[in-house]
Amino acid sequence: MIGRLCGTLLDKRPPTLLVDVAGVGYEVDVPMSTFYDLPAAGERVTLLTHQVVREDAHLLYGFLGSDEREAFRQLIRISGVGPRTALAVLSGMSVADLARSVTLQESGRLQKVPGIGRKTAERLLLELKGKLAPEVDAGAHAAPSDAGIDVLHALLALGYSEREAGAAIRQLPAGISVADGIKQALKLLAKP
Repeated sequence: MIGRLCGTLLDKRPPTLLVDVAGVGYEVDVPMSTFYDLPAAGERVTLLTHQVVREDAHLLYGFLGSDEREAFRQLIRISGVGPRTALAVLSGMSVADLARSVTLQESGRLQKVPGIGRKTAERLLLELKGKLAPEVDAGAHAAPSDAGIDVLHALLALGYSEREAGAAIRQLPAGISVADGIKQALKLLAKP
């Protein structure tokens, strides 16, 4: 298995890169999130890779970070989700957004990714639950408890934005009940 490539970036044509490693040019497909953070052509690049061996091809998929590669690997383990679909998901949302959608069971965010319908989105949410880093918000220090998620859903249903609701939940004490959490969050949000 090829797990890492370190070489000179020769060509960038979304989603494919050509990386020269000691005179051998490797074609690597990357998600757009990785593509946007690449150096200019002619510069050195290091990619973590995942190799897929099929009957008719050996394919390399590259990532700048281990979190992206791990999310890709979790996605392709799901029945009906191949490497192209996994790249589309990681191109359409960050790993943190994907983890947040899974934690909050938000199929709507996944359905915005081209090629992901309602049934596929629901299957992704079910299969990925507990397998990605439990992030709800990039600014959150820890994932909310089940009660925190219920409070978040209640606040969103009341019309608060995700940012407002997330900020209020982070201020709640650990182990709070759903009812008390909603009351305290509403008090926090009512303060000017």
